[in-house]
Amino acid sequence: MKLERWIPARDLFRAHDEMGRLIDQFFSNDVMGGSAWDASSDWLPGMDVQEDENQFTVYLELPGLTKKDVNITFTNNTLSIKGEKKRESEEKKANYHRVERNYGKFKRSVTMPTRIQDGKIDARFKDGVLTITLPKAEEVKPKAIEVKVEG
Repeated sequence: MKLERWIPARDLFRAHDEMGRLIDQFFSNDVMGGSAWDASSDWLPGMDVQEDENQFTVYLELPGLTKKDVNITFTNNTLSIKGEKKRESEEKKANYHRVERNYGKFKRSVTMPTRIQDGKIDARFKDGVLTITLPKAEEVKPKAIEVKVEG
């Protein structure tokens, strides 16, 4: 028996909102852009990016995953998170009436608008939420040069 995903009406509204967000992101010049969807992804986990004067904090919803399932890289000021949520082994006798949970590979990327202290990036996984803290680098401060006038 082939499994098909059940999509009730509320999922249509959620899909409509997500499509609007993706279209807005595609056509915007937002410096916090980055790839919302990767062709190799089977699903798209929810992500929030927060900024204060000292750091950026990225929150990624990854229920059912552990730190072993996730790979985080930071290259050229771009944070990339990828991983895979494997389907639990299915009993051959079980017939599913609904399959709503997401499985498979995912990848999310976000480019930071300012330089980051990449040696101080911190990642923590708690209660299905991955939290990544990216401290901002101190920008080079302009230096005043005294001009000496002769005569």
